Amino acid sequence: MTSEERAPEELESDVLLENGEVYRNPTEVKMSQIVLPCHANHCNELSVGQLLKWMDSTACLSAERHAGCPCVTASVDDIHFKHTIRVGQVVNIKAKVNRAFNSSMEVGILVTCEDLYSDDQWKVCQAHATFVARSSGEGKVRLKQLHPHTHREQLEHSLAAERRRMRLIHDDTMKDLLSNQTFQNDTGEGPESSNFQDAVPAERTKVESVELVLPPHANHQVNTFGGQIMAWMENVATIAASRLCNAHPTLRTIDMFHFRGPSHIGDRLILKAIVNNTFKNSMEVGVRAEAYQGDEPVRHVNSAFMVYEVLDEHGRPCTLPPIRPEPLEGGRRYKEAIARRKIRLDRKYIISCKQTEVPLSVPWNPSNQVYLNYNNIFALKMLAARPNWVLNSEKNNVSLYTLEENQFLCFRVENEVEVPAHRAFLLLSDLGRRQEWDQHYTHCELINKVDEDDLIYRVVTPSITKGGRDQDFILLASRRPPCNKGDPYVIALRSVTLPTHPPSEEFNRGEVVCAGFTIFEVSNTVAKISYYNQATPEVLPYISTDIAGLSSSFYSIFCSCSQFLLKNRAVTHDSVSTSL
Repeated sequence: MTSEERAPEELESDVLLENGEVYRNPTEVKMSQIVLPCHANHCNELSVGQLLKWMDSTACLSAERHAGCPCVTASVDDIHFKHTIRVGQVVNIKAKVNRAFNSSMEVGILVTCEDLYSDDQWKVCQAHATFVARSSGEGKVRLKQLHPHTHREQLEHSLAAERRRMRLIHDDTMKDLLSNQTFQNDTGEGPESSNFQDAVPAERTKVESVELVLPPHANHQVNTFGGQIMAWMENVATIAASRLCNAHPTLRTIDMFHFRGPSHIGDRLILKAIVNNTFKNSMEVGVRAEAYQGDEPVRHVNSAFMVYEVLDEHGRPCTLPPIRPEPLEGGRRYKEAIARRKIRLDRKYIISCKQTEVPLSVPWNPSNQVYLNYNNIFALKMLAARPNWVLNSEKNNVSLYTLEENQFLCFRVENEVEVPAHRAFLLLSDLGRRQEWDQHYTHCELINKVDEDDLIYRVVTPSITKGGRDQDFILLASRRPPCNKGDPYVIALRSVTLPTHPPSEEFNRGEVVCAGFTIFEVSNTVAKISYYNQATPEVLPYISTDIAGLSSSFYSIFCSCSQFLLKNRAVTHDSVSTSL
């Protein structure tokens, strides 16, 4: 087992408070279960359905510990299972609230496995679940806010707002991708094509099962336990996958569970599953849960999409037969499965991989924009949360910090300016005005307005060598206002590639891994502004000249920035670009 398969960064070491006590998050709940044969499937491995039950109940207890009232599962984000768990091993589940919003909150869940004989521990999966607090009377519960204490808690608290944003626009992302002409052309032949003549008909994989919700299936609120519904859904999805390949499949990934409404004791729960599409070594199974009682209309309770593989005796994925979708609705599900797979691959490429394993400039396209925007904000917040910054120099309250980490050398320049934070945010997030204060921005043009908060610019900076070619950058600029009081304003920058703006012989194409600003409100009239930049090894020799806008003359540039903000702190009709 490699060091990366062990339970690493998510497992914080104990944090000592000033009084010598060990800090523990007050919302944290831990569950440990030894896997018995009754929890296992035919392969002597822990059933994923059973694991989902344990994860949901642990997360619910954490949510209720914070809310002080009953909570229900609203959704569970995508889950990727890195390892299976065998009978006799111990499952450790840790859940804690990352952030509370109004009546909902995000709960982070980490699952690790422990081998009692070797004392090894390794990460199995992690997830983020959304829970909603329920009031016993009329009206919504307004949750109290969380106050993070550790660097990890601060980071998760900050990123929870960005993950919430991604959840809210997920459906729009799918619609945009499916309507994109380029994507439609890339999906191949339609369902009526002769390519499907020798394929397995999707009807063969159809599964429909009914469950009567009994008191043992209910939670302490007398609703059907969310973990139980997820377990039933996983069961029918596994049967559907087995019918395609005539083998026992392994569940690798679950796309988001979305609870659309409650279910109660006495409900008949109808569970439907079908293979939507196959992709050489994997298949997507769509599963839907519906509920009804008596003569009442059927209610859509939950939906999810599960990705399976079939492994050979050496643990390698087998090639799967193609699927022939059902007429009409089957064609829609077939294409949507391709779109979801593209989104999953984009997300893995952008978020999951280490920066050293992927190109610095990731190709931008409409299908991956949500995850690029997220990663842009995520990377800057991760950088800002690093604990080992070293103060290198200070002059007239302008401070330069450095941080060496692996092959990256990072910079932070910081100062307080007598400008309202929201005003500084508007001025600094408009890269079109940066050349007014930064001599290294000789030209800047807006080339793609992705949305109101994410824009792509082409920036030109002077040559790093005398007589050499100027550099140009294609930068994604993502800005985010605070979600709650105490959060910073964030302006994140990273390089992307666009087919409409390839590198040219006229310019050296530069790359920015991670850069940008955080702006904290010190008072109504004062803002603390921090600029960050993460330099690659190729750029390090040129630190004394330029690093995508931050140079050895950082002090004079930052002073120019402060003067620019002071000069424009009063709102005028022509002082703020409308591009944002």
